[in-house]
Amino acid sequence: MASHRRPKQPNHSYVTVLTATAAAAVALSTQTASADPLPDPSKKGVKAQVDRLYEEATQATEKYNGADEKRKTLQKQVEDLQDTVASGQEELNSLRQGLGSMARAQYRSGGVDPSVQLLLSSDPDGYLDKASSLDRLSAQQVSAVQEWQSKQRDLQQKRSEATAKLKELESARKEIGSKKKEIQGKLAKAQKLLNTLTAEERAKITAEEDRANRSSERVELGNEASASQRGAAAFAAAKSRAGMPYVWGAAGPNSFDCSGLTSWAFQQAGVSIPRTSQTQANAGTRINSLSALKPGDLIIMRTDLSHVGFYAGNGQILHAPKPGSQVRYESISRSGMPFMWGVRIS
Repeated sequence: MASHRRPKQPNHSYVTVLTATAAAAVALSTQTASADPLPDPSKKGVKAQVDRLYEEATQATEKYNGADEKRKTLQKQVEDLQDTVASGQEELNSLRQGLGSMARAQYRSGGVDPSVQLLLSSDPDGYLDKASSLDRLSAQQVSAVQEWQSKQRDLQQKRSEATAKLKELESARKEIGSKKKEIQGKLAKAQKLLNTLTAEERAKITAEEDRANRSSERVELGNEASASQRGAAAFAAAKSRAGMPYVWGAAGPNSFDCSGLTSWAFQQAGVSIPRTSQTQANAGTRINSLSALKPGDLIIMRTDLSHVGFYAGNGQILHAPKPGSQVRYESISRSGMPFMWGVRIS
């Protein structure tokens, strides 16, 4: 199979593992680092502990993204209901004015019908139940009264729905706050662990991250075609973001978390897919075998489906791996995350 070397990406302002983690801990955290005792920071095991905390932070990030998507949906529903209630109130006011005109006309012709008086009172709901009153109204009046009552019931129902949605929205906002606090705590703890290392040991971790980034620039992808035009277009958009920093909760265009990259890329291709890795896992046709994947297919990773990226060809994944990293290519087999299945968006 023919292969080609991926063109070197334009020079971006990269963020190293140490500076990005420090920025996350300082800029994002609104509280001091957790008071819980850290694991014994034996120099040999610090990186493993930090990597575990990064993994937990990315898992919490996908839960945060899900809560935020729920908040956005509820916010839209609340706004639509509020608009409907406002419009319904205007319509109800207009109907009431019409009934008032009817009452004035009756007054001028000899007095207001008692049934209309009842309708215009502060409690007209039981009006149509009074059959004796109906006998004294014309067909036009009956129709107007029935329309009034129907609109009034609809308006009350919409108000009740809006109240319930507002409670759901408040619950979603609290969940977002909880997930945000969890992520910040994990990043702060990771930074505290890194601070236990010597300058030489921190430089070694930085060098490892730099090597991963340089390897990404030299990766051989082969020339296998994508399975669909949409997948190809989304993958092309994602490739243009190589080198951009991982930032939890970010969905582009200049920083991303894992599902933020994939959802943004498909958006550039004119396709709307869900925001989180768990929901993206069921967004298209499932591909169970790694060997059946084509460039542009989504790759779902980890048993809890908390990571997603693009299959890039030649056994490589293009993804936003973790805090402190950048969008890059890596060997799937060396990613340290179990492959679950692929997803093809047609």
